[in-house]
Formats: sequence, structure tokens, C-alpha cells
Amino acid sequence: MTSFTAAVYQNEYLADGSTDVHAIVTVECSGSGQAGQSGGGAAELVIIDTSGSMGWDGVRAAQTAANAALDQVVPGTWFAVIAGSHAARLVYPTDTREGAMAPMNPQTREEARRAIGSLAPDGGTAMGTWLELAARVATSVPGVTQRHAILLTDGKNQHESPQDLDVRLRSAIGVFQADCRGVGAQWEVGELRRIASALMGTVDLIPRPDQMAEEFASLMRAAMSRGVASADLRVWAPQGAQVLFVRQVSPTVEDLTPRRRDVNPLTGGFPTGSWGDESRDFHVAVRLPAARAVGQEQLAARVQVVVGEQVQAQGLVKAMWSDDSALTARISPEVAHYTGQAELAQVIQEGLAARAAGDDRTATAKLGRAAQLAAETGNAEATSKLRRVVDIEEPATGKVRLKQKVDKLDEMALDTASTKTTRVRK
Repeated sequence: MTSFTAAVYQNEYLADGSTDVHAIVTVECSGSGQAGQSGGGAAELVIIDTSGSMGWDGVRAAQTAANAALDQVVPGTWFAVIAGSHAARLVYPTDTREGAMAPMNPQTREEARRAIGSLAPDGGTAMGTWLELAARVATSVPGVTQRHAILLTDGKNQHESPQDLDVRLRSAIGVFQADCRGVGAQWEVGELRRIASALMGTVDLIPRPDQMAEEFASLMRAAMSRGVASADLRVWAPQGAQVLFVRQVSPTVEDLTPRRRDVNPLTGGFPTGSWGDESRDFHVAVRLPAARAVGQEQLAARVQVVVGEQVQAQGLVKAMWSDDSALTARISPEVAHYTGQAELAQVIQEGLAARAAGDDRTATAKLGRAAQLAAETGNAEATSKLRRVVDIEEPATGKVRLKQKVDKLDEMALDTASTKTTRVRK
């Protein structure tokens, strides 16, 4: 049986006159079971770049990866395969008279393998057309409530305008989640990150084509283990208060604030996508309408995990005003840690953008701050990847020197890893 728990970490003491309250809410899910069990079934899409830049070696590796993913799909799950170039094409199922997806069984798995085997490299790249077709395919089976896609590309979105991509991306938002992967060094991290973020998925680098199959299999296994189709984080704040932001801060940094939908005048719902047996941390910041007198307390926010309109777990964020500086000056270690992790992601991305623009002074300052934050928060992965881009001379002060020659893949690895966080030691 699926169960959620919520725990709040904060310093609830505010100095006289203060109104901003910060808290980390840890949500844990257990007993989630298998994808599709929550009613309506599950649907999986594999979207493969077959543009000319992939070449025969790339397409063959993508064929192997697609088959590796399909091998992990649980029987009975609806699935489809899409090939993408300057246009999108439904590769399987080939007979769409009964709908544009097929239920997974030994026969359909073998048919899909044969269809995937016929793919060939050709054409350009227009990812918006891939997403548009995927959205139509994903909604072709009535009643499916859990939809997920794996999207692979090796290049930039050069064959449609940014405006067209935006329109087509919007058609997919809320329809399915997508984990996006780029292979090689010719794609743009920011472009793929924007797609993955809008579709509540992840973005990452696959350095070599021969690594695709393992990554695809891992992504599909994870998708199949998410038995909760969707969950919302609902945040209530008192009359006159302002919810400054709601961010997922672990296992990755993701700003949920723009996803808010009003549940009622005082409550906002923030979709978090599907869940397996896992733990996630969220940073909630609220500005109260006015400070209260010393000694008074107030409920600053009520944070609930909601599945299908049923509250599964709840945490309370409190505020208490005090004139004891020993209490008000304390910084919650959880809040401090994840504030640093969010800044780390930002300065890495800004530093790499400045380096690409030839602004070495800004790049050095930003990546130096990144090295400092990575050391302070114990993010060993970020430190390791930073060392491939800069020489870290003094981690404590952020003193670094830009390397003159940097492999493009090392820059991309740092960029894609920038939003991955380390858990705070509670």
C-alpha cells in the first residue's frame, strides 16, 4: 500500500519586524508499486532522433537503446515508438486503425523490434514536431493516466523556429513527462533542459553512442517503478501572505513556482509528477503580511501531499517572533544547504554561458563561486566536474583559473549536472 510522509525543517524564530519564513519539506513515498496500478494504466513513448547527423552508427546505437528500453516495459503497458528528424513519424504501431499505441506483449514487442530495425538517418532536426506527435499519440488511448517518454537527440533544433518549438512544446505540457537525453557534443544543454523542465523530466548527457542502451534501460526501469501516477504539493498560506517560491531542491533543483494553479484563494497546487519509492526535498518560502509582537506565533504555511484529491501527508511551517538573538540568528542547516545548492546550479550555468560568450572575467567569478559553494555543501560530483573546466586553487575562497583548453563534453557534463544536488545530512 502506498504511503507518504512529510517532515518540516526550519528555524521558526523570527526577529522583531521580520516577515519571511523559509522551510525545507522532506516528502517520502513508500510502497508505490508498479506503473499503471493506480487506475487507467500507463503509457510509454520512445522518441528517437533519426536526423542525418546521427549517421548510421548513431542510428544503430539508438535502435539498440530503444530495444533495451522496450525490454523493461511491463506487459500490458501501452507503448509507441516515434522517429524524429525535420518531421516526426510514428514507427510503431504501424497499423493505427485501432489507435496509435499498442499494449506490450511478446508479439507487439517483436513487431516493434522489426519496425525499429528499419530506421535510417535522414533529414534535419525539429523537436517540436516530435513532441506534437507524441502528445497526440499519448492521448490516443482513453483512460490512461500515467504517460512518460524518453527523448533522444544528437543535435540542435535547427529546422523550426523557436516560436514554433514553444507552441508545440505547450501542446505536450501536462500530457506526458519526458526524460531527455543528448548524445555527443553537438546538442544544446539549455535547449533540451527547457523541454525537460516543461515536461517535468530530467536532462542528461550520454557522451558516447555505445552508452545509450544502458541509459535507456535504466530510465525505463525507473519509469516502470513509479506506481503513483501524479501527486501535487499544495501550499496554503494565510490571508495577505505571499508564497515567494516553491522549489524542488533534491534530488535535483527545479522551480515549481510557475506551475502553480489556484486550488482556492489561499492555496496553490504545484504538480510534482509521478512517484516511485523515493524521497524528495522542497524549499518553501512565504512572506507574511505583517510581523507580530514578540512572543506571538503564527502558522505560516500548510504543505500537503495530495494524490487524486486525497491528502496523503502534511507538514506545518511555523513562525514565532522573539527578541532573543541566539534563537533568531540560527540558520536552519537544511535551508542553508539547499539555498547553496540552488545558487550552485545558477552560477555554474551563468559561468559556462559567460565563457562561451568570451567573457572570461565573469566566467572566472561565477565558476569560482561555484567551486566555493560545491566545497561548502559537500557536492563532490560538482567539484569533480568543475576541475575539468577550471583549476581550483583555493576552494574556500573560490579562487580559480579558467583552463585554456576544455573538452566540450566536459563543459556539457558540468552543465547537465549543475541541477543535481547532494542531500543534507539530517
